[in-house]
Amino acid sequence: MKEIKEESGFDVVPLRLLAVLDKKFHGHPPEPYHVYKMFIQCEITGGTAESGVETSAVQFFDRHDLPELSLERNTAAQVKTMFEFLDHPTKEVILD
Repeated sequence: MKEIKEESGFDVVPLRLLAVLDKKFHGHPPEPYHVYKMFIQCEITGGTAESGVETSAVQFFDRHDLPELSLERNTAAQVKTMFEFLDHPTKEVILD
């Protein structure tokens, strides 16, 4: 949760593990290392939106009006899947 604070200014608490994905199976550009991505649903408990060393701005977006994604980080399919967790809270954790 330290990373979220450093990059957004928000304090959060983790609520639920949503997915552990192997990047090589999910449309990311090739990498020299084997990388897993963990998606964790969090709740904002404090702080204020502040840009950090790795962020130029902190914003929230409507799911139908998202900015261009950095495919090295997240794919459109992954974002869609995370919204499915919001729409269906009993959806099971995805594990590669």
